[in-house]
Amino acid sequence: MVVSEMLRAYPAEMAKMDGDMLARCIEECYSCAQICTACADACMAESDKVMATLRKCIRSCEDCADVCDTTGRILSRQTGYDPAMTRTILEACMAMCRACAEECERHAGRHEHCRICAEACRRCEQACSQLMGALR
Repeated sequence: MVVSEMLRAYPAEMAKMDGDMLARCIEECYSCAQICTACADACMAESDKVMATLRKCIRSCEDCADVCDTTGRILSRQTGYDPAMTRTILEACMAMCRACAEECERHAGRHEHCRICAEACRRCEQACSQLMGALR
């Protein structure tokens, strides 16, 4: 909600894209970044024996958190909007979310935090895809 309010407060003309869709994408990016960070931390809190099987998951979650955070930040900037850059960052975010979701889904049956993370990654991937489809 606050994202939409902030976008509406922008004093100049916004980029040619759906404001509600943009706000949802930004929110999903930040949510996914937080959840991926928490999932990586939860993976590290598992026993040493279990954590050894989660190394790739931890790395995927940390990388996804960084990409989602960066995507949210870039999408929040409207001054000097560059559609090519927006497409590039959305493509990167979708790819990272897809990869992280797939990795977390491998562990979702044993680790609730991985199930939650996979779902957040899929929501973010979908929001990025929808925004990409609406770019003009």
